[in-house]
Amino acid sequence: MTTRMLEESREAPQAVARQLEADADAYAALTQGLRDTPPQSVLTVARGSSDHAAHYMAYLVMARLGRLVTSLPMSVVTLYQSQMRCEGLVSLAFSQSGQSPDLVSPTRFFRSGGARTVAIVNQPDSPLAEAAQWVLPLHAGPERSVAATKSYIAQLVAGARIVAGWREDQALLAALHQLPLSLAQALDCDWTSGVEALRGANRLFVIGRGTGLAIAMEAALKFKETCNIQAEAFSGAEVKHGPMALVEEGYPLLVFAPRGPAQAGLIALAAEMRERGARVLLAAPLGTPGAELPLAQTAHEDLDPIAAVQSFYPMVEALARARGLDPDQPRHLAKVTKTH
Repeated sequence: MTTRMLEESREAPQAVARQLEADADAYAALTQGLRDTPPQSVLTVARGSSDHAAHYMAYLVMARLGRLVTSLPMSVVTLYQSQMRCEGLVSLAFSQSGQSPDLVSPTRFFRSGGARTVAIVNQPDSPLAEAAQWVLPLHAGPERSVAATKSYIAQLVAGARIVAGWREDQALLAALHQLPLSLAQALDCDWTSGVEALRGANRLFVIGRGTGLAIAMEAALKFKETCNIQAEAFSGAEVKHGPMALVEEGYPLLVFAPRGPAQAGLIALAAEMRERGARVLLAAPLGTPGAELPLAQTAHEDLDPIAAVQSFYPMVEALARARGLDPDQPRHLAKVTKTH
């Protein structure tokens, strides 16, 4: 049996290749402007999976460019009618459909106030794209499954492209152009042990840190919406500040530990949780002690989380089916969610 979710997740390498071949002038002009006139403040505007992609880009901006990034609580504008100051602001809105009013309204407000506004969106003829000054299409193609996969991966890539161009990071730019091959390799990673380990789970922690935390957040959402598992994402540091009191014998944890400064601490956390009796699934590069779920490596460690989620999607789709669920039709959910 195949599903739209599985088919679309497997289309991600081609979608990324299309995106990387397009809009070079737009990315160059946007990032040149960011260098010439550095922003006084940077906001991301997003919901759901798109917000997780925004979180990844925000972490890269803070870690690699040293600029603080805030995730906008949209109700500040849409409900509380705050007259936020827009001087020197750059607003980056992430969306698959570009139709939700609580993304469109703040983008219009910021642009009318003189801010630079960017829409990173799969539908370039959407209301969000119309509202923004800069439009960066994802080129993911139609996505029919309710659970976003290839559009999320395309958003991660778009965020990394912005950071690479803004920083004039030639190593990251070169690695991005090798990413489609790395994603194809990630699809070949065997994560079937995750299906067997989690088939009967009703709750779960998903752990990441640094650039990998956005992937843990996305994975937790997918467990909820496609598998009906109460999954919660935590930083490898934050989980020790209370949540791990829930960990008991057999409690399942999925730990994402790609390369990077956070990896050693995450591997140590996985070992500690195993000693407490938890059922730990450690996702890490081949050869990592204790790793059950192999992670493909890309040409740059900042891109490794993108390969990690590429390997994760087929596993969670298979897990949903193993639990007797249709991942294309999550209950109570629709492809486009319009919130205010």
